[in-house]
Amino acid sequence: MSADNKKILGKTACWIALACLVVPMFGSYFFDDMFSTLSQLFKHPESLELGWDSANYGFYAGGYSFLCVWGGLIICGVLLDLYGVRLVGSIFVGMMVLGAGLVTYAITAGYTPSTSMTIAYIGCMIFGLGSEIAGVAVTRSIAKWFKGRNVAFAMGLQLAIARLGTASAFIISPMLVAQKEPGQMYSLAETARPAFFGLTILLAGAVLWGIFVAMDARFDAAKGIVKTKGEVKAEDKFVFSDIIKILTNRRFLMISLLCVFFYCCIISFKKFGTSIVIPRFGMDVDSAKWTITMIPFFTVIFTPLFGAIVDKVGKATHWMIAGALLVLVAHLVIAFAPAGVPFYGYLGIAILGVGYSLVPSAMWPSVPKIVPEKTLGTAYSLIYWIQNMGMLLVPIFVGNIFKNASENPEISEASAAVSAEYIFIGLAIVAITVAVFLRLSSAKNPSLELDLPNKKS
Repeated sequence: MSADNKKILGKTACWIALACLVVPMFGSYFFDDMFSTLSQLFKHPESLELGWDSANYGFYAGGYSFLCVWGGLIICGVLLDLYGVRLVGSIFVGMMVLGAGLVTYAITAGYTPSTSMTIAYIGCMIFGLGSEIAGVAVTRSIAKWFKGRNVAFAMGLQLAIARLGTASAFIISPMLVAQKEPGQMYSLAETARPAFFGLTILLAGAVLWGIFVAMDARFDAAKGIVKTKGEVKAEDKFVFSDIIKILTNRRFLMISLLCVFFYCCIISFKKFGTSIVIPRFGMDVDSAKWTITMIPFFTVIFTPLFGAIVDKVGKATHWMIAGALLVLVAHLVIAFAPAGVPFYGYLGIAILGVGYSLVPSAMWPSVPKIVPEKTLGTAYSLIYWIQNMGMLLVPIFVGNIFKNASENPEISEASAAVSAEYIFIGLAIVAITVAVFLRLSSAKNPSLELDLPNKKS
């Protein structure tokens, strides 16, 4: 191997590539969660020039998953495997920026609530599909660049930095949209400040993605993945029959189901986190904001740590069960701990943050062990497709719970918060069940090496 090829394939190049990949995902997470710690504002649409209520907000949040669910993720995942990360990934990074720009326009243009909601929903659909396929491209790229190395740690670090985008949104958005006295109006410009901030990050991420594309082309040439004429080797070619093989893989289906039920316990919860902890534990808005922010901050610390452990000692399915159990315990605490005591809110969220770190650090690096590398794009897309079904529906159900409470004086906000928690508790129980079945399947099929260490050298 030439000196140039060694440099391209070396550890330093891998970490530089990872640095370029994490910024678009950081921006995606920020933009997606920019209203999460402002969700209580939508309980009082009369104070918003935008005019959205909680049901509108829940509907908008579900728009992220609309195109993903209705075939977009599957089709685009196949395109990713057919035409490669560089071309298809670039298109969807561009879609992320386009969708975010459309949302920002919708909430600043001064339209009626119904019109702004329609435009923002379309923008959120485009942004969501772009974000999910960009995420698939990033995950697939990490699996390729770190194969046989610290793949779980690299994926965990990418997730941690991306979730730092969520944490930043939780903290920065309330600073950008300062709390006002009851009866005072929030202008369109004030409401849109988090969107402008997130859009700026996404634009920077698009530039860094371009740098990665150039690096990835050199990586493929150095590895011999692409011949001098640009033709893909026969063994690396994607064929459509591979989709059937993926969908009939029981371990793949188990991971997909674990993903949807587990992530809905956390991602959908975050959308309404402040609306739940404020009435349950008697917190003010500022305290609630910092409480919910603990979720991504815990993952920033623990996801890379748990990823490194999985790389070294394995036992991936054990970690998945443990993480799902912790999420169930967290929601039980949030739902049934003594009301009006902030300590229990902090405790529940802390447990949730640790659980949120455990499962992904073990789950995502397990996928390359059960499907060939040439179909990883399709495999990850199918998982995200199933996940987005839950992310489309759960926010709508939860949003309507809070809307009904605001319209019915007989239903207290605390009671609505507990009702919302019943949904998350049920999802967590199903996630645990699926994780147990995956563990049993791993024990019966040791050749898959699901519970063996990832690091080979």
